Amino acid sequence: MEKENFTIKDAARFMGVPTSTIRYYDKEGLLPFVERKESGYRIFTEKDIAALRIIDCLKKTGMSIREIRQFSEWIEQGDASLQQRYEMFLERRRIVEKQMAELQKILDIVNYKCWYYETAVAAGTEKIHDSDR
Repeated sequence: MEKENFTIKDAARFMGVPTSTIRYYDKEGLLPFVERKESGYRIFTEKDIAALRIIDCLKKTGMSIREIRQFSEWIEQGDASLQQRYEMFLERRRIVEKQMAELQKILDIVNYKCWYYETAVAAGTEKIHDSDR
């Protein structure tokens, strides 16, 4: 069974990003695994798309391009870098959990203010909350 190949436009569509983002990742050395046709066009496999999703995920955790490049290099090293990659993802999890806790605090305040204004609107005045401001 032949593997399906995708263009950069396909990859960008799957990722929900502009093609310029994928070109930037490639220029920054994050995609050493992506093959090119003789014409220079990038050829993406399903495995490459999966790797792009991981890169996108890491970027969304606040990871720097330099750190993601290191991760890409570890992938190229294979099993010799399993421990480093595992530790990196443990750290990413700690960071995301902290971000989520901070966002939960923000959501709690927003929810409170939604309740505050909903009840004030229903009462026609916010004086019902004089002690809550």
